[in-house]
Parts: sequence; C-alpha cells; structure tokens
Amino acid sequence: MKMEKILSGMIDTMNSVKPPRMTALRELHEAETGGPFSILIGTILSARTKDENTTKAVKVLFSKYKNPEELAKAKIKDVEKIIKSIGFYHVKSKRIIEVAKIIDRKYKGRVPDDLDTLVQLPGVGRKTANCVLVYAFEKPAIPVDIHVHRISNRLGLVETKNPEETEQELMKKIQKKYWIEINDTFVMYGQNICKPISPMCKVCKIKKSCKYYKSKNAS
Repeated sequence: MKMEKILSGMIDTMNSVKPPRMTALRELHEAETGGPFSILIGTILSARTKDENTTKAVKVLFSKYKNPEELAKAKIKDVEKIIKSIGFYHVKSKRIIEVAKIIDRKYKGRVPDDLDTLVQLPGVGRKTANCVLVYAFEKPAIPVDIHVHRISNRLGLVETKNPEETEQELMKKIQKKYWIEINDTFVMYGQNICKPISPMCKVCKIKKSCKYYKSKNAS
C-alpha cells in the first residue's frame, strides 16, 4: 500500500470518528512562540509523558523562561515546580537547563538544525533530534516512537524489533516527500485508533491492507 493512501486513510478514519486533536509537538509548532528551542525542550519533556501534560508544562515554562539564556540561569527547584506533572521531572529539569546552557553558550542561542550536532546534546537521541528537524525546521526526517514503530509493524511496512531499526527501514522504503507527515499522523493514529491494546480495527479505513488485521481475522 502506498504511503499517500496510508496517510489519507488514517486522516479519514480519525475524522470519521472524531476530529483528531493535535499532538503536543504539532501544537508547539503551530504556536506563536513555537520556535526551535521550545520544540527541542518540549520534545525532551515529552518522553514517557502524556501530550496534555507536556503541552501545559511547556506553556508555563516558556511564559517564565523565554529563551535559552533565561532557562540556562534557572534554578533546578524552580523548573521542577513547573514541570512536576511530567514524568521523570527531577532528571528532566537538570537536563533541560544543561541543554539551555549549551545552546546559549556554544551555539549563541540558536538550535542546531542537523542530526549529528543535535544528538550530541545531553538527553537527545535520534528520535528527539528527528522531531526537532521535522517540527522546528520542517526538514525531512522520520522520528520513530512507540506509535510509529507499532503501526509500521502492524501494517507490514517493516518487520523490526525496535524503533531504531524501524527508522532505518522506513527511510529505505518511503519517499522523502512523505517523511515530515509520518510522525504526526502515525502518533495521532496510535493514540486514538490503532492503540496498543484493543485497536479500533472496525473503523479503520486501511484495515484491508493491514497485516495485523488480516492475521487476526484469518479463518
């Protein structure tokens, strides 16, 4: 099945059930204050955290600390109070202040826009770096989280054991012009339709091309 049909089928499915809400990173991208730095920090904070909590915490955080220089000077305890609803907030408070210091001092307040430089930042792996490329700079990349990994395997696009393998396989198989759309659409689909447990196969408009659905309903 072509990626264009997969993406449009997912969007049609979500629209038929309920209007899809934005992912936390898409909200940051659309926001007036959604520059590369807020998206970098938002992506770090979003790990193992519900989108709603990420969105709220980032809004409050950036209403107080408006740029890398201000966050670099923040006290850990003050940041912890703001992001307390976020998973692993103790560790993440230290990490985002550390990242802010590097962005402020080494890169003069500008977030790098290439993968190799981004992954050198503390706490920034390939998924986070790819999210920054897509949502902050609109550069082609495929950020693979649990939703992208799960759905790609269910559809039969890949047969992989972890997100890193999934990213590499998707990059080989999918045209670059679709890369930017994949994370946002797949994540919304994974949160609302193709859930880890009890996926809503009945409403899915691409189920006839889905390996998981076919195997589950094989006679």
